[in-house]
Amino acid sequence: MNSPDQRNVMLVLGDAHADDPDNRRGLFAAYRAADADVALQLGDLLYYDLPIPTYFIAGNNEDFDVIDALRNGRVDSERVTNATLLAGSTADVEGVTVGGLSGNYAPTQYERPRPNLLGERRRHFVSDDVEQAKQLGDVDVLLLHEAPHGLPVTEDYEVGCNHIDELVDELDPDLCLVGHHHEHAEGTRGDTRLVSLAPAWESYYTLDPDTLELTRHETPSA
Repeated sequence: MNSPDQRNVMLVLGDAHADDPDNRRGLFAAYRAADADVALQLGDLLYYDLPIPTYFIAGNNEDFDVIDALRNGRVDSERVTNATLLAGSTADVEGVTVGGLSGNYAPTQYERPRPNLLGERRRHFVSDDVEQAKQLGDVDVLLLHEAPHGLPVTEDYEVGCNHIDELVDELDPDLCLVGHHHEHAEGTRGDTRLVSLAPAWESYYTLDPDTLELTRHETPSA
């Protein structure tokens, strides 16, 4: 791993699980080490009072009351600072169009209307979410918590969701970043570079907004 280049780079973070104090210290160590002005995060954040503007997707482990409030633009809480949710939406981040789909896949929930998802079932994306995301247009970087096929991560099941394949094929981003698996792995789908990110307490990444070059760094001890 290289030392970070302090040019105009974005911080990129995998799963944080920052409700755990040790993981939270690792998360903030990554923020300090990168010394960036803006960050992207791949879900399972679980702590939303952040030091710099952070564009994130919801994972399958979140405070879903906070996520619902962010989805509906009605958060007014001291517990939420600098956290912008991407849920079938895009943001212009340092001149890069970043899109995101929040949640993970559950076949039993996929065809249900989102308002019918209650409790922990709010962790999933549904068909309407994917169809909304397909309309995002030109996206440079796509953030996902559920992987498309093509990432060689180590799991005891086949990794890859057909609905996510369709989304990636439709949007054709230059770079697709995936959380959830707590493992660094790289692959391709068509012309899209796929990268599964290591968790934030192990590694952080920097992204050059001009070239979309992604560089991995070791998260320093908190």
